[in-house]
Amino acid sequence: MEKYLINPGQKLSTISKDIYGHFSEHLGRCIYDGLYVGEDSPIPNVNGMRTDLVEALRDMGIPVLRWPGGCFADLYHWRDGIGPKESRKKTINAHWGGVVEDNSFGTHEFFELCRQLGCDAYVAGNLGSGTVQEMSEWAEYITAPGGSTVAESRKANGQETPWKMKYFGVGNENWGCGGDMTAEFYSDQYKRYACFLRGYDRTTRLNRIACGPSGGDYHWTEVMMKNARRQMDGLALHYYTVTNDWAKKGKALEFSDEEYLRTLSRAYAIEELISRHSGIMDRYDPEKRVALVVDEWGVWHDVEEGTNPGFLYQQNAMRDAMVAGMSLNIFNKHSDRVRMANIAQTVNVLQSVALTDGEDMILTPTYFVFRLYKDHQENTLLGSHITTPKIGKEEGGFPQLTESASLAPDGSVVATVVNASPVESAEILTCVADFEISDIKAEILAGEAHDHNSFEDKNAVGTRAFEDFEKQANGFATVLPPCSVVKFVIR
Repeated sequence: MEKYLINPGQKLSTISKDIYGHFSEHLGRCIYDGLYVGEDSPIPNVNGMRTDLVEALRDMGIPVLRWPGGCFADLYHWRDGIGPKESRKKTINAHWGGVVEDNSFGTHEFFELCRQLGCDAYVAGNLGSGTVQEMSEWAEYITAPGGSTVAESRKANGQETPWKMKYFGVGNENWGCGGDMTAEFYSDQYKRYACFLRGYDRTTRLNRIACGPSGGDYHWTEVMMKNARRQMDGLALHYYTVTNDWAKKGKALEFSDEEYLRTLSRAYAIEELISRHSGIMDRYDPEKRVALVVDEWGVWHDVEEGTNPGFLYQQNAMRDAMVAGMSLNIFNKHSDRVRMANIAQTVNVLQSVALTDGEDMILTPTYFVFRLYKDHQENTLLGSHITTPKIGKEEGGFPQLTESASLAPDGSVVATVVNASPVESAEILTCVADFEISDIKAEILAGEAHDHNSFEDKNAVGTRAFEDFEKQANGFATVLPPCSVVKFVIR
């Protein structure tokens, strides 16, 4: 029997709601045919935004949305996406599929989407192929109340009042698709661009996010923290889990037991990455003012057969849900430094929470993990620990059980536990220290590792009430089935 200790007396950092953020890029069918179907579509929509998807994302508790990329961001010129749609510039999406981008979804549409979702906006600016003036004027267009030519042009395009913008990314993956830069060169460029990037809305602070490292590039973090920490509010880390290798990643629904274990082992590696990058940041920023922002993460599989290879469309199984639950527990545990994360991507691309096909929509196992975990948002992280064996031989293996616990404003304790073993259940004895328990409610997502929702069977995977526990004076005993994510709300 494993022991799970939760200490409500050990109050740690705030779990920012933005840890549960999402990412939408002009890539494949994420924007078009996904979030945005157009005002004239027969698919139910409000101002072009797909109604069923917006409602599902609101129910999931989406707190912040990143846009327009990704690699697309450093080819995106914002003026192409404003004004009458019939006169907007048409361009080629050189990064993703070589398709024509008609720019019918631009700045006004993005902020309308955020309004409908009730979430904060995270805009990624073009440092790679854009100018300082262009980036500066985009922030002015979005946030300036009026008077200037730029702000007045926004009013002329139908938006009288400025929008709220919480985050602005100064470039994306500038070590790669955003310009193939060295850390030293980018740090100087970042400071130059950031110097002229300001929000004109005095009620909302504009947080400037710098391009951070890819995976274990600790030199990049060292250089950025040494040279540019005073000019940034966040440093973005990107890490994707690939089962095999980048040339042949592996299929989303067809995988062996060995590949399952390898996927989870590689996903768990994000814990070491966060710890080591945070350690570098701590040396330069012991007060933890600069956030570590994991604004691209998730599982990257081979595209589904018969789909455009440049559209990165993949299915989503319970294996992916295990990665999501494990990752979110890790982010919670590091919430003193990790204050935003954005899974890639929201719909129809990579590890999405929803898939669409014309008027049809399905929710993925990953969606249900986010909906389970939303009760952690803005809670206080509590000290907690669970004993657990390690499983898997490759990549150092991974713990069978991962967890995080938080204290809600109403005094309840929220605990999320992942049993990532594909075959073994887990018997757990939980103790909540110095806490007299009156009530426990629990909800579970469980299934075989290959289980998934399809357009033929939309409800094969979902959450249900979980009652397989025995309440005790200061805790409870339970048995978690294999391949499961469980949320306990303890009062």
